Amino acid sequence: MDRYSRQTLFAPIGLEGQKSIGDKHVLLIGAGALGTGNAEALVRAGVGKLTIIDRDYVEWSNLQRQQLYSEQDAHEKLPKAVAAKERLQQINSEVEIEAQIADVTTEMLDTLVKKERFDLLLDATDNFDIRMIMNDISQKHVIPWIYGACVGSYGITFTIFPGDTPCLQCLLKTVPLGGATCDTAGIIAPAVGTVVAHQVAEALKILSGNLEDCNRKLVSFDLWKNQYVTLNVEKLRDPECLSCGENRVYPHLSFENQTKTAVLCGRDSVQIRPAETFSGGRSLKGVKELLSSQGIKVEANPYLVAFQAEGHRLVAFQDGRVLVHGTKDIARAKTLYHRYLG
Repeated sequence: MDRYSRQTLFAPIGLEGQKSIGDKHVLLIGAGALGTGNAEALVRAGVGKLTIIDRDYVEWSNLQRQQLYSEQDAHEKLPKAVAAKERLQQINSEVEIEAQIADVTTEMLDTLVKKERFDLLLDATDNFDIRMIMNDISQKHVIPWIYGACVGSYGITFTIFPGDTPCLQCLLKTVPLGGATCDTAGIIAPAVGTVVAHQVAEALKILSGNLEDCNRKLVSFDLWKNQYVTLNVEKLRDPECLSCGENRVYPHLSFENQTKTAVLCGRDSVQIRPAETFSGGRSLKGVKELLSSQGIKVEANPYLVAFQAEGHRLVAFQDGRVLVHGTKDIARAKTLYHRYLG
């Protein structure tokens, strides 16, 4: 136990807590900035098994904040899940690590959770489509999960316990959680590290059996503006919530509430159709203002907003549909969509 001696000296964990951590299986969705930070901390802490799912590959812009990756990984465009696993096994060969290169869907996640025994779900994704699927999966299978997000110098995190705390669906009705992305507003590494610190601390409490010490408040901060806020959101739990309420139906696991994608026949384009219009009821004017504020040149008329991004032309309509021109790769189109409009 010398490897974990400093961790077991911490009284709330101790030898029993360390044994508990070593028996646990964590599902981590996303291997970007938050994902790599969470993964490395948990592997160093001696978690029993870590399953990582990510659909993307390593790019040069990742290296500023995604701590597991090297220039060689970016040069070879290695899938993040693969590169992360290779590095993590070098850090702690005792931990069982499973890496999947995949775009998370309802069917895929539901099947995986039924097959495996997960003790915790960790959010390190970059879009609310997947987060809402995670939220409903968590409620359906009664598995705690930890929401986390950051952009610029801002970060937010919340630990969700099915049957105890409000779920993400409850919070979305009251707390503004969406907005700009790292690709439009940028991000500084300390914001990532702060969210990771909160997520990993909560994870270690859960995995070591110290549930009474978990923070049931929503935490947000802005490191640049020297702001730190904790919100008691207990009263936001909605008994009529469709995800966690008395008559729950898990709406984000149903087909009609999922984002649909299709390659357009005869065109080098992908159409993305979300379940709803732009999140939060954003108008086309709001989309234009958001993009323009990030220095993106936008063309607009009363019917659509269009702009160029990473060699592709994106066209957004008020009903939420987005055409991504210049590719037939659905995964690539979805990545661009979530980066700039999701």
